[in-house]
Parts: sequence; C-alpha cells; structure tokens
Amino acid sequence: MPKITKLLVANRGEIACRIMATCRSMGIETVAVYSDADENSAHVALADEAISIGPAPAKESYLRGGAVIDAAKKCGADAIHPGYGFLSESPAFADAVKEAGLIWIGPDSRTIEKMGDKDNARTIAKSAGVPVLAGSSRFALDRLDTLESEAAAIGYPVLVKAAAGGGGIGMRRVDDGTSLRSVVSKTQSMAERSFGDGTVYLERFVPKARHVEVQIFGFGDGTAVHVYDRDCSVQRRFQKVIEEAPAPNLSDAVRSEMQEAAVRLAESVSYSGAGTVEFIYDADRQDFSFLEMNTRIQVEHPVTELVTGIDLVAWQIEQAAGILAPRDQNTIVKTGHAVEARIYAERPEKNFFPSPGRIETLFWPSSRSGLRIDHAVRAGDVITPFYDPMIAKIAASGPDRPAALALLDTALSELVITGLSTNTAFLRRVIRSDAFQRADHTTKIIDDLLVPA
Repeated sequence: MPKITKLLVANRGEIACRIMATCRSMGIETVAVYSDADENSAHVALADEAISIGPAPAKESYLRGGAVIDAAKKCGADAIHPGYGFLSESPAFADAVKEAGLIWIGPDSRTIEKMGDKDNARTIAKSAGVPVLAGSSRFALDRLDTLESEAAAIGYPVLVKAAAGGGGIGMRRVDDGTSLRSVVSKTQSMAERSFGDGTVYLERFVPKARHVEVQIFGFGDGTAVHVYDRDCSVQRRFQKVIEEAPAPNLSDAVRSEMQEAAVRLAESVSYSGAGTVEFIYDADRQDFSFLEMNTRIQVEHPVTELVTGIDLVAWQIEQAAGILAPRDQNTIVKTGHAVEARIYAERPEKNFFPSPGRIETLFWPSSRSGLRIDHAVRAGDVITPFYDPMIAKIAASGPDRPAALALLDTALSELVITGLSTNTAFLRRVIRSDAFQRADHTTKIIDDLLVPA
C-alpha cells in the first residue's frame, strides 16, 4: 500500500493553499511549485518547500508537466495533486506522474481521456442510461457536409460546442441557419488553437436552463456514491460566479433521479476519486440532461463540504493511497444550505473585463460560524494578467437558504479590497435580486441584470 508523506501541489493560488491545509491536518509535508510571477505568493509561503518551474506565462511554468515532475523527484515527494485547471485533466500528465514512480491523485488517465472528450462523454452517458440533450455527430475542420441538415433536425437555437472544450470555453449559440457555418468555422479555429482539436458538435440549446451538478466519489472498483448536488446557474460567459448546495427549487423526484444518474455514470467507467457530473435542467420541461463530467475537484467544492462535513481533498488523498474504504450512500448526510461567491478582480460594467493590479488594502469579513473564506492573497500582493483573476471564494452556510444568503450578503458587505476593481458589489446585487431570492433564476440571470431597467 503506497504511503504519502510528502505531496507536491501542481497548482497555485487558493486551491494550492486549500490542498495544503488538508495535508497539514493529515501530517503530510507539502511542496509548492511557482512561476517567476508567484515567487512571493501565499501558496509558496504556506508550503514546507517550494521550487521554481519557469517564467510567468502558464505554458512556460504551470503547464510544463516535465518540470513539475522533475520538481517532485528533486524534493522527494511521494505524490502529486493537480488541483483544478492547468494539468488536472491531462491524461498524458497523469500517465507521466505514474511512470515517474509517483502517486497521481486523481482518476485513471483513460477515464480522464474518455470523459474529457465532451462528445465521447455523451456517448458513454447514453450507454449508462443517462438522459442526453439532442445533438449532432462530430464535425472536423474539413467535414461540414451534413451541418445544416443536422442543425435543422435538432431545431434552433443550437449550441456549437468544441468536443475537447471545457470551463465554458468553446461554446457559441446560433439562432438560425444564416450564421451557422461562420460560427462553426470560428469555433473550430478557436478549438484548434486552444485544445489542439478543432472537432465540434451541435447540441440543443435550452432557453430556460439551470446548471445543476452532482458531486460524486468513485472507489475504482465499479462502485460510487454521490455527495449531493449543487446549483451553478449564475454564470458570466459560461463561467460560474455563484454556487450553492443543495440546488434549490427541485422536486424530490428530479433530484433523486439526477443523483442516481450521476452515480450510474461514475460506476459505468469504474471512476476513482472526486468528480462532478454536470446537468442542464430545463425549467420549462422540468427534466434534466447530461452536460459533461469534470474529472477533478471543482472550484465550488466548499459548499458541498459545508453541508456534509466531508473533506473531499482528504478523501482524494486517502483514495490515492489505498486507505479509503468504500462508503455506504446512507452514511453521507447533508445538513442546511451553503452559498459561495467568487471574488474576481474584474469590471462587471465593462463586460467583466479583468482588472489586474496591486491589492493596496485588504480586510476580510469578521470570522463567524458558518463562514468560510478560501484565498491566497494578502495586502500588497499583485493580481497578475497571467492567470485567472479570482481573488477569493467566500462561502456561507446556515440552517436554510435564507440564512445562508443573509450571512453571505453580510460577509460581502464587510469585505474591503482597494487598489483594483472587483465584482463584490455586483455579487451582492445578484444575490439580492428577486429572481435569485426566489430561486427562480436561470443561467441568464446575469445577462438579465445587466440590461437597464
């Protein structure tokens, strides 16, 4: 049975600090890797050791799998945790970690590969009896002969989606046939540049949609459990901003079916570790369809941890080390409600354009029961243009949704950040809006709030 005494975190920022916090509680030493831009960052200061892996651009540092593995071997680490983003869903990196004699904290590379291809994942979901939105075959750069006929069969509007995309990247809506070919061509070119794969497919667009996901955990033996559900409908540019657990305003029947479908999918691929099965919930039809599976820890995992008391990162580490016994679904219990808001250095009034700069003053909300802040910044730190401009995640929990929302609103009102622009005021506007308070919102809520009354 492998033993983990020293773990390298192949990431930066708040997720690196969050993983290190769990390692400390488990008595595991930690190693940080950093780019030139992050030499004095909080995650470097928190780790027991730190190793430079290259210049500021991610492709020259955090995306250099070989440099990360060399760092792990140099410091004598036993394992690598990829966090989210960067190399977390790279099957080649997962294989390279294992080939180097290190423990990979994540699902098997073949599972990452199968579920990372969005179109292939749809096929696997269908085989597992999971509902899937109407869609087309794949379209390569040089094959568009059936494009119009397949779009017509699905019915407009449709989404053009990059097969290798993710995180909201590589998706474009098309309302009619006049712009279909140009949008497909642009999406293919973008996908080729971003993912090295220009293949796209079409999928039915759901006008009144909610984004609901189920946290799963697989034990690698064909069994899995769910750790309940989350709503992630508040998004800008297809990227999540506010998340909550459990998803509000769902019937018990739909919620149960969704959770069972997620577990069925995970078990069908003998999934190992933490993962998320994402669904589109059609508010008009009151049914759901498979969207994609994320084979890693999610940014929004704190809300699940708050309502269940489970440390998902500890489970990941124990699973990788072979010491986590399969859990019985009945032993996983949720209590209350939790809501999380992502604080970004950005300008909501300028289409959420990033606002990098130095944090001059920083005062966090007062510490109190039910409040959790995941961050990796201090006064004087710089939010650089090289990486995602997220500053922190503030999550609030309470006995019910109104209590959690009230605590989150209070926490956001107490947050003080100067020196750069943030989305804090806009987040308060969202959670105070009538639609969100009633849990009657969809993925269009931010677009609706941006339209002048």
